[in-house]
Amino acid sequence: MRLSRYFLPILRDTPKEAEIVSHRLMLRAGMIRQQSAGIYAWLPLGLRVLNKINAVIREEQNRAGAVELLMPVIQSADLWRESGRYEDYGKEMLRIKDRHEREMLFGPTNEEMITEIFRTYVRSYKDLPLNLYHIQWKFRDEVRPRFGVMRSREFLMKDAYSFDLTAEGAQHSYNKMFVAYLRTFARLGLTAIPMVADTGPIGGNLSHEFIILAPTGESDVFCHKDYLSFTPPAADVNFDDPKAMQSEVDRFTSLYSATSEKHDEAAYEALPDEAKVSARGIEVGHIFYFGTKYSEPMKAVVSGPEGKDVTVHMGSYGIGPSRLVAALIEANHDDNGIIWPDDIAPFRVGIANLKSGDAATDAACEDIYAKLTKAGVDVLYDDRDERAGAKFATMDLIGLPYQVIVGPKGLADGQVELKIRRSGEREMLSPEAVLNRLLATISPAI
Repeated sequence: MRLSRYFLPILRDTPKEAEIVSHRLMLRAGMIRQQSAGIYAWLPLGLRVLNKINAVIREEQNRAGAVELLMPVIQSADLWRESGRYEDYGKEMLRIKDRHEREMLFGPTNEEMITEIFRTYVRSYKDLPLNLYHIQWKFRDEVRPRFGVMRSREFLMKDAYSFDLTAEGAQHSYNKMFVAYLRTFARLGLTAIPMVADTGPIGGNLSHEFIILAPTGESDVFCHKDYLSFTPPAADVNFDDPKAMQSEVDRFTSLYSATSEKHDEAAYEALPDEAKVSARGIEVGHIFYFGTKYSEPMKAVVSGPEGKDVTVHMGSYGIGPSRLVAALIEANHDDNGIIWPDDIAPFRVGIANLKSGDAATDAACEDIYAKLTKAGVDVLYDDRDERAGAKFATMDLIGLPYQVIVGPKGLADGQVELKIRRSGEREMLSPEAVLNRLLATISPAI
C-alpha cells in the first residue's frame, strides 16, 4: 500500500479524553474515531489489526474443532423470556421495538439464540459433541464507558457455545476451549493467566478469566509468579485426547490465581513472598460451563442412547478481538508509539523514501516494494513528499516492525538502512541484502 493513497489520519496532539496509553495511541495512529460515547468507527489501520487478530482466533477455534456460523445482532425478546434473563439482565441491555411493536434487543451475548438454533436442528446424541462460534458485534450499555475500546458499549466478540450429552463431555469441551485460548493468546504475543472468576449474568458454576498483567488493568488480580514463565500448549496438542486436555488444564490451574471477586486471602498469604504477584489485570477472555441453565428452560434436548430425551449440557467461551487490540498496545509500546507483534502488525514492513521525486531513491523503493509485495508481505510505502522526521515518526507511531529507510546518501554507497522497531537495532545493507533478510525473517501475511 502506498501511503499517498491510503487513509491514515494521524493526530499530532493527544486528545484530552484519552486516559490510558492504548486509547491515546489508537486515536493518534488513526486506528479509531469516536462516534458516540463508547462507540467507535474502525478506520483502515485499526481494521487491519482487528482482522489479523480475528484470523488467529479463527485458526485456533477451528483447530479445536469449533464450527463457525454468524448470528444477527438484533434478537427477539421472546427468546430471552424463555431463558428467564430478559427482565434480569439489567440496563446494560439495549431494548428496542420494531415498527410492528415487537420487542427486540441489540444482543449483549448469544446463549439464547444459539440454543434456539441447536434445538431446531440437532435431534440425536450422535450429533454431539458440537461447538458453534461466531465473531459478531455486541452492545452493552455501560453506565460509564471509558478507556477507548477497552471498555466500550459496542464491541466485537468471538463467542463459542458447546453442547454435550453429559457433564463429563462438557468438561472436555470446556478444557478444549481453555487450551485453545492459551494458544491464541500466546500466538498474539501475550502472557495470559487463567484465573478462577465470577460467572456474572452468564451463570453457571465454573468459570475462568484469562488475564494479562498491566498497570492500566481494570481489576486487581492475584497469582503465583511462576505463571509468567509457563510455556503454552504445543501446536501439535491433541484436542481429541481428553487426558491431554485435562493435563494442560491441570498444569495451568496448579498454582494460585484468582480475580478479586474470587480471591482467597488465606491461600494467597500461604505462598512464599517471592512467589506472590498482586497486580492490575486486563481480561482478554472468559469461559463458562453452565450445564443446563439455558437448555432446560428452552427445552434443548436430544434423543439419548436409550431413546429417551436428554437435556444437553452447555458452555460458552468469549474473546473480545476489539478489546485485544487495546490490550496488545498496553503490553507493547514505548514513548514513540506502538510496537506490534510481527503477526498482528497492520503492515509488516514500512519503506520510507527520504527524497520522493529523486530518480535513484524512487527506483530503489519501487523495486523493494514490488518484490516484497509479490512475496506476500504486507508493506506500507511512504512515498509522500514529507520531511524525513515526519516519516520516521509515522512508522514508529503505527508500530511497523521492520522499517527500510532509503535515502540518496546511503544509495550513493549502495546501501539502505534496516531498522527493527522492537529493539531499535539499525543496520546498513545493500538493497538485495535487505530483501533477503526480510524474506528470510517474515512469513507471508495472515
